[in-house]
Amino acid sequence: MRRLNLLMLISGAALLCACGKPADAPARAPAPASAASTAAPWLGRWQGPEGTYLDISGGPGTYSVTVKNLDGPRSFEAKAGTDTLVFTRDGVIETVRAGSGPETGMKWLADKKDCLIVKTGEGYCRG
Repeated sequence: MRRLNLLMLISGAALLCACGKPADAPARAPAPASAASTAAPWLGRWQGPEGTYLDISGGPGTYSVTVKNLDGPRSFEAKAGTDTLVFTRDGVIETVRAGSGPETGMKWLADKKDCLIVKTGEGYCRG
């Protein structure tokens, strides 16, 4: 069921993108330089609560994301997107984006300013 929902979401997004372009508009390729420069400052370790962390290495374009949660560390290959890193964990496409402590939805990180967010309730910060 989850795979079907993901397929429907991707198909719907593709249709919306196609509908918004005039027929004679040239296709634009993603800008790899922009994506690579977005992820470069994210390299290194980001701390979460209770000993959890997010560690990002690699580049440009292809990165390794290690997530340590209470079950231990796991590594995933990630691709740079526009202002994001995208990886697949347990069959689910996850997106890392910049944000603030309050945006993580985690009280332990609420006073932080420089954070990366995977999803609400899963965030990692520096400083």
